[in-house]
Amino acid sequence: MFRPDAAHTYDDRCLSWNYDTRTVSIWTLTGRIKNIRFACSAGALKQLAEHRQGESDLVQRDGKLFLVATIDIPEPEVFEPKGWIGVDRGIANLATTSDGDNHSGRRLGRYRRWQARKKAEIQAKGTRSSKQLLKKRARREARHATHINHKIAKTVVAVAQRTERGIALEELRGIRERVTVRRDQRARLSSWPFHQLGTFIEYKARRAGVPYLEVDPAYTSQRCPRCGNTERVNRPTRDHFSCRRCGLAGPADHVAGVNVRDRARSAWVFVNMPDPVPA
Repeated sequence: MFRPDAAHTYDDRCLSWNYDTRTVSIWTLTGRIKNIRFACSAGALKQLAEHRQGESDLVQRDGKLFLVATIDIPEPEVFEPKGWIGVDRGIANLATTSDGDNHSGRRLGRYRRWQARKKAEIQAKGTRSSKQLLKKRARREARHATHINHKIAKTVVAVAQRTERGIALEELRGIRERVTVRRDQRARLSSWPFHQLGTFIEYKARRAGVPYLEVDPAYTSQRCPRCGNTERVNRPTRDHFSCRRCGLAGPADHVAGVNVRDRARSAWVFVNMPDPVPA
């Protein structure tokens, strides 16, 4: 059994593109339908004309039809970095770089709390239309989070490309199992797509030829980047770092970004170390 609104897959025998007129011709059970107009940006149209490969999927979302095409873009050669940008991801601050650039999550937090109140009000009704509205709001919230992650990733990659540096992130697989937070922050930890932000930064870096690494996240917010002292007391509060040995102090997220950057320098040397010549 197939749903009436399930995705339909087409190959080049069943669907043809006309990029000049922005139309497609689709073969259906009742015959071929020609000159169906589609809308996209100028950049997407150029990518379609130059790199489209294989099948296209026709999907329906929220009453609208989308034609999803596969494109295969060749990756440029990765340049040798002159330095690194360390990126620390978090809840209060979505991303903080070793340069001190901070992408705050305060506005997003207010938006998500407002969405949670609205969803609670709708869920209390328990009607069929309310359940449909909840799904619609969930998709809208997911799109909003995706848009913010795209903006952050685009900014980080643009800075790295302009300054000819690589990008390093903490390896966060299993973060929800390792990290413990207060009860009132559990929903935020479980709902924010940390992995998505890293994925966006990675693929945008690959498209730009920017080196990308993931490093060990252990103690990045407790280690002093100046003297190497690592203690839990070095981070007396969530936002502040103060080394008990040398006195270095500053925002904890910035310090974590610096530690990520330093680990990337060592990791890059190890990755590019030539293989030993057999005796």
